Amino acid sequence: MRIESMTGDALAAALGDLARLRIAVFREWPYLYDGDLDYEAGYLQRLAEGEGSVIVGAFDGDALVGAATGAPLATQHDAFVQPVAGSGAPIDQTFYFAESVLLPDYRGRGIGNAFFDAREAHARSLGFDRAVFCSVARPSDHPEKPEDYRPLTGFWKKRGYRPLAGVVGHFSWKDVGSEKETEKPMQFWIGHLV
Repeated sequence: MRIESMTGDALAAALGDLARLRIAVFREWPYLYDGDLDYEAGYLQRLAEGEGSVIVGAFDGDALVGAATGAPLATQHDAFVQPVAGSGAPIDQTFYFAESVLLPDYRGRGIGNAFFDAREAHARSLGFDRAVFCSVARPSDHPEKPEDYRPLTGFWKKRGYRPLAGVVGHFSWKDVGSEKETEKPMQFWIGHLV
């Protein structure tokens, strides 16, 4: 396994593989995302164009099997910026950790920690003192929730992140088996990088 941080041209070259990973991994609970490559190309364009953006890739040989992304929060979609702005956190000092996707066969090997380590180091190198991310908030009795599902909240807390009380954004996508997009609540988390 190799963990590599990519910016600039290397980041742009990895976007197609990142799009395929997002579609595959986010199809699982709790996202249940029914994605397509056309949508992904548009969504990821902001990452490609953003000054300070990074993809941290996990490679098995030459194959990208996992990735985590980040960018200055100010460069992101309003659906992610506005909830944090409303919390009083300074947007210009906040780095946004977007997706973190890893194929099932590679989980439990410490790659999640490597993703956080690399994104935190990248954000610090740019002068950011805090990072935020968000996760979908599904009802605990949702019919698609697997019985053996283990939420990542314990992992995030061990990394020093905590939920931003009352800071919930909303983002729309089409669930697997649905005809149209619906809005989902996204709970924001914050951690300090210094």
